[in-house]
Parts: sequence; structure tokens; C-alpha cells
Amino acid sequence: DREGPTFDLEDDMATPEFLIAAKFFTRRALNMEAIASTLKPLWRSKNGFKVKNMGNHIVLFIFDSKLEVDTILDNEPWSFDKHLMVLQCYDKDTLIEELQFNRTTFWVQVHDIPVRFMNQKGAEGICSNVGTVIKKSEVEGEGGRFIRVRVRLDITIPLSRGRKVSMGQGKE
Repeated sequence: DREGPTFDLEDDMATPEFLIAAKFFTRRALNMEAIASTLKPLWRSKNGFKVKNMGNHIVLFIFDSKLEVDTILDNEPWSFDKHLMVLQCYDKDTLIEELQFNRTTFWVQVHDIPVRFMNQKGAEGICSNVGTVIKKSEVEGEGGRFIRVRVRLDITIPLSRGRKVSMGQGKE
């Protein structure tokens, strides 16, 4: 009787955790210590992160800052030991087995187009056939020999070597 009523822990009392699920596209066994020590200086996490092996080459990275998670995802693609790592936010309500690691963001270079089309709008139009263009506020490489565009690609589909572009008046 002296102990009183039961105390209910609410969700808003928990330490916030932000998770990234990563699939490592390699046949080698994963070494969690090597992964953590390699990515720690690259990701520059203020409070560090925890690494949890979920099997089937899937790893959870646990952070206490949403800003750090967003920064890591904004700087895709990532690789480990020369193999692609496909990342995505993980919300804990989804089963790990249901996650589809089939899309990642790459920089696509657009070469050999006339100078008058060498702008962000022209490059994004060309790249929209490749995947989903990721809009960014700054222009990457406008005015040089090529222009770069961030594109979210389906990695289950092979990349094409290039693309023909029609400029009107029968010119390609």
C-alpha cells in the first residue's frame, strides 16, 4: 500500500532514437567493429552511434540526433570496403524483412550538350528519364564542361551507357 499506484512510462519520456537501416551489397561477412570504426570519422557524429547487426547483411545505426541522420542520408551514396551500402530511415514499426533496399541517390553527370542547355533545368529534364531528380537549392557545376544532378535510382535496373537527346530541327 505504501508503494503507491503504478507509474506509467510514456513514449515522450523515452530517449529519442533515430535509426538508419543499411543493406551492405557484399558477399563477405560483416565485421561490426570495422564498420563502426570506418564510418565514425566519415559521419562525424557528435554523440556517436550504435551499430546493431540484424542479419542478412542488414545493419541498424542508432543515433540520438535527427539532424545527423538527415545529413548522412543527404550525402548518399555510401560504400564500405568498395561495396555499396543502401541506406534508409527506419521507423521501428516496420519489420526489417519488409524493408526494400532497392533505391539510392547518385550524382549523374550530363556531358556533351550545347552550352545554351547547360543549366540545371536542362540537366534535370534529361536526368528525369534515369530516376527521380532530387531538387537542391544550389547548382552543381553549372557553366563547366558538364553538369551534375542528384538522382534517386532503382538499383535493381541496370544503368544505361548514355541517352540520346533531341534538340529540335532533327538534331540529336
